[in-house]
Amino acid sequence: MKGVVYRDAEPAQWQSLVELQARIREYVAVLGLELILDEAEGYAYLRQRPLAEGEPEPPRLIARRALGYQASLLLALLRKKLAEFDASGAESRLILGRDDIVELVRLFLPDTANEARLMDRIDTQINRIVEMGFLRRLRGQDDRFEVSRILKAFVDAQWLSEFDRRLADYRTHLAAGATDGEREP
Repeated sequence: MKGVVYRDAEPAQWQSLVELQARIREYVAVLGLELILDEAEGYAYLRQRPLAEGEPEPPRLIARRALGYQASLLLALLRKKLAEFDASGAESRLILGRDDIVELVRLFLPDTANEARLMDRIDTQINRIVEMGFLRRLRGQDDRFEVSRILKAFVDAQWLSEFDRRLADYRTHLAAGATDGEREP
C-alpha cells in the first residue's frame, strides 16, 4: 500500500494486482483511497479519493510533500522532456545523464560564481526526485537516470499550468525587483 508498483520491476506483484484489481478497489475505497492502475504505462499506486460534495474530509492516509521551486522546476522539465521523447517514438525508456539534467535546470537558475555550490544544489534536487520515485538510477551507473513513467500521472496538464502561473508570478516579482534596483544609485 506504500509506493508505486511497476510492471517491469515486480512482475509477479503486478500480475496479482491486475487480476485482483476489482477487489483491491473495493477494499481501499473503504479507507478513502482509490487505485490508479495504468496498464499501458505499467504502474499502479494509491491516492486519496476525491471527496463528494458535502462529504466530511477523512483523515489523510497518503502523505503529501511540499515541493520547493527547484524540485518543481526539475519535475516540470523532466515531464516536458518525457513528452518530447514520447513524441519522437524512438524507445520506451528515457535515459538521461546527470549532465543532461544539469543543463535542463541551469537555464532557469540564477547565474552564480560558485559552480560547485550550484552543482551540489542540483544534485540535492536530483536525489530528492530519485527518493520520490520519479527518477531511477541505472545499476552500476550512478550518473545515469531513467525517467519513470509515473511522472505523467503526477505532472499533468493542470499541474503544469499551475506551475507556469507561479513561474510567471516569480518572473514578475524578479522584474519588479530589478526595476527597483535600477532606480537606486
